[in-house]
Amino acid sequence: MSRIDLQALAETVASPSVEARAEATRRQSLLTKPSGALGRLEELSIWLAGVQNLCPPRPIDRVTVVVFAGDHGVARNGVSAYPPEVTAQMVLNFLRGGAAVNALARLHGATVRVLDLAVDVDWEQLGTAVPGEVTAFKVRRSSDDLSVGPALSLEDATTAFEAGQAIANQEVDAGVDLLIPGDMGIGNTTSAATLTAVLTGNDVASVVGRGTGIDDATWMIKCAAVRDSARRGRAATHDMLELLATCGGADVAAMSGFLVQAAARRTPVLLDGVVSCAAALVAARISHRSREWWLAGHRSTEPAQAAALERLRLTPLIDFGLRLGEGTGALVALPVLRAAQATLSEMATFDEAEIAAPSAAE
Repeated sequence: MSRIDLQALAETVASPSVEARAEATRRQSLLTKPSGALGRLEELSIWLAGVQNLCPPRPIDRVTVVVFAGDHGVARNGVSAYPPEVTAQMVLNFLRGGAAVNALARLHGATVRVLDLAVDVDWEQLGTAVPGEVTAFKVRRSSDDLSVGPALSLEDATTAFEAGQAIANQEVDAGVDLLIPGDMGIGNTTSAATLTAVLTGNDVASVVGRGTGIDDATWMIKCAAVRDSARRGRAATHDMLELLATCGGADVAAMSGFLVQAAARRTPVLLDGVVSCAAALVAARISHRSREWWLAGHRSTEPAQAAALERLRLTPLIDFGLRLGEGTGALVALPVLRAAQATLSEMATFDEAEIAAPSAAE
């Protein structure tokens, strides 16, 4: 197996256009409003111009949510309020269009793509047919229990990371305007908390949340799992693939590759909850410029996400107390980004409207 050259990958990630950002900043000063009157919408519009290399930025019409599904062996220890079988059941729910992410995607004209990276199921044996594209990148059936050993072999972590890169390439080649990484996997917040603890240096108890709504006894089990995995993970921080193998999972490894590759392909990403932000921490360690291509869609109630966002220096667009995952929080935030685009692109300038401009805009 050939290892990925992460340094070479990092070198393929460039920063968004400085020229487009400067042009957008100038245009903001000419629009029919007091300077700064649109608050953060102005900042977001300038970011959007930079990542599109275009001022004014074009509408965000083609949005795809990629749901990375995978089971985690640690879930068998009782770290979740739901049994591991729910992962496969929810994949079917996504395919039928019955999940929250489907409802929100329909509302906002987005596409939902569901991928089984490591769901612990044999679909044929289950007697349920799923489209071949759902399992096209499947690495294995479930990750191993990270509380007692590595979640993956290094080979599987590499395969999953490369799968994420390939998925990003497919979406970019199809002409997507914006990508949203979604997640589904019982036990995945345990993996996310572990990666966050390792990469931010935070105390384990401060990053372990309630996930699916667990009680105190379950939370203590989850803390112990994160503690034991993080202890091994701290010895693997010299290599992000080894770290993903140690305390990640196939779904999280794929999401990490997806985020780096999206940045390398100059495609903006709206991050969702704690799992996507944990993957973003890994991706940012591979290429610090990657984070310039991301926005944080929302603030989750999970403490690990808050720690990750602080380290990534990303401020969420909304804070609605969401903790579902799937890409739902990012979809709820999507209209804010579209509002930023519309105001910069469609508002008239003082000259166009024949309105006297303030001296600062002249």
